[in-house]
Amino acid sequence: MKKNVFFSRKPWSLRSISLLLLVSVCTLPSMASGADTLTLSLSSGISMALLQSPSARSARHSFLASHWNHRYFKANYLPSVSLSSTPNINNVINKITQSDGTVRFIQQSHFSGDLSLSVNQNIALTGGTLFLSSGLSYLREFEDKSNMFSSVPVSLGYSQSLFGYNSLKWDKRIEPLRYTYAKKNYAEAIELVSAQTCSYFFSLASAMNEVQMARSNFASADTLYRMAQGRYKIGTITENEMIQLEIRRLSEETSVMDAEISLEERLQVFRSFLGLPQDTPIRLLLPDSVPQFEVPFSQALELAMLNSPDPTYYKLQNRQAESSLARAKANAGLRADIYLKLGLSQTGKDAAQAYKHPASQEYGSVSLSLPILDWGRGRGMVRVAKSDLELTQIRSEQGMDDFRQNVQKLVSQFNMQGKKVRIARLTEKRAEHRYNVAMRLYIMGQTSLLELNDAIAERNASRRSHISSMSTFWNLYYTLRSITGYDFQTRHPLTEQLPI
Repeated sequence: MKKNVFFSRKPWSLRSISLLLLVSVCTLPSMASGADTLTLSLSSGISMALLQSPSARSARHSFLASHWNHRYFKANYLPSVSLSSTPNINNVINKITQSDGTVRFIQQSHFSGDLSLSVNQNIALTGGTLFLSSGLSYLREFEDKSNMFSSVPVSLGYSQSLFGYNSLKWDKRIEPLRYTYAKKNYAEAIELVSAQTCSYFFSLASAMNEVQMARSNFASADTLYRMAQGRYKIGTITENEMIQLEIRRLSEETSVMDAEISLEERLQVFRSFLGLPQDTPIRLLLPDSVPQFEVPFSQALELAMLNSPDPTYYKLQNRQAESSLARAKANAGLRADIYLKLGLSQTGKDAAQAYKHPASQEYGSVSLSLPILDWGRGRGMVRVAKSDLELTQIRSEQGMDDFRQNVQKLVSQFNMQGKKVRIARLTEKRAEHRYNVAMRLYIMGQTSLLELNDAIAERNASRRSHISSMSTFWNLYYTLRSITGYDFQTRHPLTEQLPI
């Protein structure tokens, strides 16, 4: 009887199994690589995000809007110079009342024009406006071909609302706070872009690791399944174990496809975040370790109170509520407006005559308004404004308490996270060693498939945990920088250059 060739082979050696595993892994499709591949480390990814990501550009444009609003506010307290002219021509029939009381329709045809130069200065202390002006007017009657000039060589005036809401004074209290908040908010937003980059970076790294693990697991499952076919034929393993290995191979093949789909999705998200073309291949360089340092809570809280936008935001909210209360009180009481004007004026048939021997002119007016019966409307608005102020103050106090607690929580988590990264890294090494031992023992028939599956699951979990712990560390690191405006690793304050 002819001897079966398969049964005449020698038993599989460890070297043969290892070689087969290596060949299987190498023959699987690999990730995109080559000269066009963009290789990114965490620091280079952050630099790219700060330069061209939509989030960073949005933060810059938001600050620029605040900057120009602040420039507009400051311009309100500087002198303004304006030149105006309103020429017009009139050729119509108008209804004119005569000196005897009769009314007649008369043809009127004339041209008029004027030129006025004025300088205005707002007074923040009083809320009034001081102005200085000079002007010349011209009138030409087409019917009798006569000319008339009227000049105001110089005129000085002042207008103000008494007992009213002084918007200039309150803007001077509010707008600097608003601009300070905008600058701090921009610095925080830039650091949060770095933290967001860390999230996307390690999310993509996790997806790449999942693909790598899935391919490695499939290669192992495929090799063990093919090896088990030979063992099953010679009766060294049961049918149940053979089926388990086949199921595991099919499951790992499905896992490879799922991991590759997930990787492509995260690649698209990461490219979009960095503002890259969607066909750009990316390779990541994971950091080998994390810096080892601890952050003192007292120092972090002091820096957060100084540099974080949150305290400024709550102060701004209180100031705006106080402004609303002042406006409600002003609108509910006596209101008076004054207008004073002193100057010189003259008329003549030509421009020269209009400036000869100018006569003085004075004008003054006062308008008063006092609500007598408004059915409690003004008083109600004041009470609403007071209630809003008290509510804003309560929310601000609660917000600041939450802010301090968040700083404390963030510092505690960060100081602990470095240790977690070290533990996760050591766990990954030990789990990898256990997997290698379990694989060797299973091939020699000295352990069960259940033990091997446990070792594989533990190795996969430890790899995921290591990447996740590093992601958490760098997220906490940049979040801590954003809230304190300080780099505790280099012990230097952050000096973010404003985009102006």
